Amino acid sequence: MTLHLYFARRFLWTFLGIFAVFFLFQVLLDLVEQIRRLDDSVSFAEVMRLTLLNTPEGMYQILPLVMILSSITLFVSLARSSELVVARAAGRSGLTALVGPLVVAAMIGGLAVAMGNPIVAATSKAYADLRETYRNGGTSALSIGAEGLWLRQSDPRGQTVIRAARANPNGTVLYDVMFVAYAEGGGPTRRIDADQATLENGEWVLQDAKVWPLVAGVNPETNSVRHDVLTVPSTLTEDNIKDRFGRPSAISVWELSDFITDLEDAGFSARRHAVWLQMEMARPVFLVAMVLIGAAFTMRHSRMGGTGIAVLSAVLLGFSLYYVRNFAQILGENGQLNALAAAWVPPLASVLLALGLILHREDG
Repeated sequence: MTLHLYFARRFLWTFLGIFAVFFLFQVLLDLVEQIRRLDDSVSFAEVMRLTLLNTPEGMYQILPLVMILSSITLFVSLARSSELVVARAAGRSGLTALVGPLVVAAMIGGLAVAMGNPIVAATSKAYADLRETYRNGGTSALSIGAEGLWLRQSDPRGQTVIRAARANPNGTVLYDVMFVAYAEGGGPTRRIDADQATLENGEWVLQDAKVWPLVAGVNPETNSVRHDVLTVPSTLTEDNIKDRFGRPSAISVWELSDFITDLEDAGFSARRHAVWLQMEMARPVFLVAMVLIGAAFTMRHSRMGGTGIAVLSAVLLGFSLYYVRNFAQILGENGQLNALAAAWVPPLASVLLALGLILHREDG
């Protein structure tokens, strides 16, 4: 147990050190990119705030890379100090020496999913809203719940809240829809109910619409007007509507299951979200596979030589498995693979491949 705790502690400190280095690089690179994208009216403090909100998502994506580099660093260090040789001389096999790092990797993966995922979802949503505010002076939002679909669009004249009972898979056709327009910094100015609203060329085309003015001193029903076809200008596009509900990473894993149900009830396809949910559940297994891959190439005595080639081979194999995992995710989102297969087969295959390499090196 003492040896397991020692290896686990070494691996944890190595992981934290490499994570901190990548975090600093990510902040610096993203800071430069934000300064380049935003105009001079945005202060440095606001740019820094945007950078810090965007950094967690980037770090979450490169977590497998940090994990495999931590594994390589640890076992190269143990090989150079002959600690692995001593452990084997004491009767501990190579697989036994991996118990501590693997437990730490699994715990990091579990914490990443349980705590890191909600943090990334909150910060990425806040980043998108804040960036939209700095660029266009307002935000566009989408919310899906049991009561239907809610959208918010903004322009210099004010904001418009849109509620629909359901929509087509692209979010460009809304059914049983209601528009409530608000003045800039003021209250509602008019309400529109329509059977259908279609987004075309920067405007909503409403079918069978009824308009009520919501102005003080005016009777809304008496002054209401019915239109067979009515157009309402819009700052929304199909792409940013799809981005709003189509980025599963912007939703906490704890809320994703209910969101999938609401999404399907609203008429949208929830395949991407279902695949993402399974991918998140399988993330700890993939991180464990990265540790095994790093160990498979570096758990040998440094006197054997070829350490550079071994490290390069481990990194290349890790990248290859990472891209295979992403490719399987794409196949799952396109419906060519079952969500469970797309999410779980690559991590499990990676673990088995790494174990095979370790057993081959240990026992021939």
